[in-house]
Amino acid sequence: MHVLILGGTTEARALAGALHSEVRVTSSLAGRVARPRLPEGEVRIGGFGGAEGLADWLRAHAVDAVIDATHPFARTMSFNAARAAATAHVPLLALRRPGWVPVAGDDWHPVASLEEAAAALDALGERVFLTTGRMGLAAFADCPQWFLVRSVDAPDTPMPAHAELLLDRGPFTLEGERELLRRHRVDVLVTKDSGGAATAPKLRAAREAGVPVVLVRRPPIPPGVPVATTPAEAAAWLRARP
Repeated sequence: MHVLILGGTTEARALAGALHSEVRVTSSLAGRVARPRLPEGEVRIGGFGGAEGLADWLRAHAVDAVIDATHPFARTMSFNAARAAATAHVPLLALRRPGWVPVAGDDWHPVASLEEAAAALDALGERVFLTTGRMGLAAFADCPQWFLVRSVDAPDTPMPAHAELLLDRGPFTLEGERELLRRHRVDVLVTKDSGGAATAPKLRAAREAGVPVVLVRRPPIPPGVPVATTPAEAAAWLRARP
């Protein structure tokens, strides 16, 4: 059996590690991170050329199943995967970590897009901790607020006019996030609902400090695609296939 994992996430690496001794595993990474953490098994880096290119790749490499374990906000890739899998008649599963759930004391302001997040800032604060990644920073380019922009790699798109760039990669600690909020006098946090534990400490730090959180909601999963929430569930789905 040949399994294609559309990866780049912690869950994708864990799944590749669990499967590579049982089946042939190829993990595909988008190539947007300069020094990605490579999974076990075969690895390819770069795009496929849209849904048609991916369908051709599935046929050419005799892929028996596809697991979409991309970032929850990789909407284009997920919909391309759904179209390609349907075209090539290959079963597809989406592996998505659960989203975050607010608890008592949280002051969350859900929005549907980065543009809505930028528009919400005027009513919430002047010093922004922006943790949405380097893609899409242009949405905040005209904001008057001061920004602490955290990203794994340096952005190649316009930054907010008043900003400090912090290059760092999770997982992050609660104490570290508390110190960032304190040192930079942050009064509003902007993040995506990525879920998972690696970047969750910022939410607790914000709750403790009484800092409001602008939370960008996830895009939908393509209709009709089954979903697993853990690598173990995804592995079980694959092993149950004929």
